[in-house]
Order: sequence, then structure tokens, then C-alpha cells
Amino acid sequence: MESARAGRFTPTALMLGNLVTGCSVLAPAGMLPELSTGLGISIHAAGLLITFGAITLCIGSPLTAWLTSRIERRTLLTTTLAVLALGNIASAFAPDYTSLLVIRLMMLAVGALYTPQAAGTAALIVPVARRGSAIAYIFLGWSLAAAVGLPLITFIASRYGWRAAYGGIGVLGGISFLLLLLRLPAGLKGTPVDLKTWSAVGRNGTILLLLAITMLQMSGQFVVFTFMGPLLKKLTDAGPDAIGMVFGIYGVCGFLGVVIATRIVDTWGPYRTSLLFTCLLLAGITGWAVGAGSLGLMAVAVAIWGLGFASTNSMQQVRLVAAAPRLASATVALNTSVLYIGQAVGSAIGGLLFARELLHPLGFVAVGFVVLALILVVLTRPRPAAAAA
Repeated sequence: MESARAGRFTPTALMLGNLVTGCSVLAPAGMLPELSTGLGISIHAAGLLITFGAITLCIGSPLTAWLTSRIERRTLLTTTLAVLALGNIASAFAPDYTSLLVIRLMMLAVGALYTPQAAGTAALIVPVARRGSAIAYIFLGWSLAAAVGLPLITFIASRYGWRAAYGGIGVLGGISFLLLLLRLPAGLKGTPVDLKTWSAVGRNGTILLLLAITMLQMSGQFVVFTFMGPLLKKLTDAGPDAIGMVFGIYGVCGFLGVVIATRIVDTWGPYRTSLLFTCLLLAGITGWAVGAGSLGLMAVAVAIWGLGFASTNSMQQVRLVAAAPRLASATVALNTSVLYIGQAVGSAIGGLLFARELLHPLGFVAVGFVVLALILVVLTRPRPAAAAA
């Protein structure tokens, strides 16, 4: 069995690929002022790098899952990481905003593959009993992207420029490519995704509700997160170091949240774990909205929010796999797709509010999205006969 050939470091290699993917997707949020100054564009226009990137990702994730479902996983994942590495290095040399946007969209069109396929691959290389914790562990990469990646991106960009930050991500991508090439077993293939698979997903009401939860959770977060740096500057006059510190708090707490979720999900079950961290997410974003203007209060709110940001998504992946194991390749890809739809919707709304200087209402709009997500989480509570799901 292939799982027996997978070394202990293989899940970590997959997780580091998510770190590169997360840094590639989130990078502009950590250096919006530098991009704005260096390219001669507005903060809002710089934020569109995230919005348009998210649109590309949300289309690319299910499409590439369908087109590449028969390709061996090591070839697929290592090729994806190579494209991310080269795309970030190319971004460092982009001569203008249009070139940077085109490079980003091309890079992310391929990069859309990585996160759902890494989750599906994790399910192939570990025993069924450890599947939930393994998938949650793979998503630590996104937490590390926020905990370590974004503060470093902010630090490097503020001192050495945004080109150096992109170059650093490219080097990290190259290292991750080599690790995955060395550690991931050859010959791994998932269940092929065909039109019947998508049809089965569309008829499953639970899966559709779970996908809606993901979209609402991410929309609410990205209303604020996309412009977190400029918001802290405008609302509290925070400098680059203070902004980097808040990004660090967000990411470290996100890392802790996923670690806790990974430890408790196999005993609590995905539903109760998801409910807990969605409540933390709501508490944190509400704290940001209410405390806007005070750096201390906003930092505390970001810490609480951080506990829920990555753990809620990893629990969504676990719940989708548990709800329909045979459809996992399609549902995990769709979950990633609606995650990016949420990023696109949230960053677009946040950009419109930011451009109109509606800085305080922006936080309360984010709260509204997460309240709706919490309502749907409660509605998807398993029936007693399926409590374990």
C-alpha cells in the first residue's frame, strides 16, 4: 500500500507547500503601501491584486481538479510548486502593475491546484483514523504563511522593497519543490473527477451548506484582512513594525488554533470543533469592529480572530471529507474554490469601503458575514445517528 511507503516527513513536506501557496496568495496584503508607492498606483488598485487573484483561484481550483485528476500526485504537486516558485521570481522583476497582475494571474491559475490536491494526497498516505488530524496538519502551512510569512513580507518590503519580498517567496518555493520531490511517494493517484462527480456534489444538500459556510467565513475575514495594514495605519497611525507585529499575532494565533483543532478534532468531532472556532472567529472580528481606533484593542481582537481563521477552514475540509468520502477530491477542490470566492467578494467589498473612507463600517460588514456563517454551522449540526461526522 502506498501509504506504507510515505515517510514521517511527507505530511510536513505537503504542509510546507501550503506555506508557499499561502505566501503567494497573501503576499500583496503584507506590502500594499510599498506596491502602491513603487508602482505608482492607489492602495485600492494594489488590493485588486488579491481580488483578481482570488477570482482566478476560485475558477481554477475545480477546473484544474477535473483536468488533472488522473495525473500522478507527485508529478502534479511538484510541478505546481515549481510554477509558484518561478512566478514569484518573475514578479520580482515585473516592470509595471499590468505585468505584475498578468504574472500573478498566470501563476495562481496553476497554483489553484496545490491546496485541494495536497489535502486529497494527505488522505491517501495516512490511515483513516488519522485522516482528520492529517488534513488539519496540512493546513498549518496557511497558518504559517500568516504567522511567519506575512510579518516577514512586511518587514522585507518596508526595508528592501516589494521586489525583494517576492524574490524571497520564490526561493522558498524552490526549497519546498525539492523537499516534496524527495519525500512524496511516486504512483499516488486519487479517484478521477468526472461530470457524474460534480452532479453528485450538486445533489448533496449538506455539502452545499458546508461550501456556503466557507464562502461566508472567508468573505467576512477578507473585508478586513486585505486592507489590515492600511487600516491600522489610518485608524491608529501604526508604523510598519507595529503592523508587522499585528500580522504576526494573527498568524501565531492562527497556528495555535490549528494545532488545537488538530489535537481535539478526532475526539470532539468536526462539527463541535468547527462550532468552537467559528465562535472565536466571530468574537475576534466583532472585537476589531468595536475596538477600531485603539491599537491595543485591535491587536487583542486579531489574536482571538487568529485562533479561528485557519482552523475553521481546516475543519471545513474535514467535514466535507467525512460527509462524502468518495466525493472528497471534488468537494475539497470546490471548498478551496469557494474559499477564494470569499476572498474575492470580501476584498472587493473591503476595497470599495476603504476607497470611500468608510473605515469603521467596514468592520461591521465583516461581522455580518461571519454571523451568517455561524447560523449555517448550527444548521449543519449532525443528527444523533450521525453525530460522529
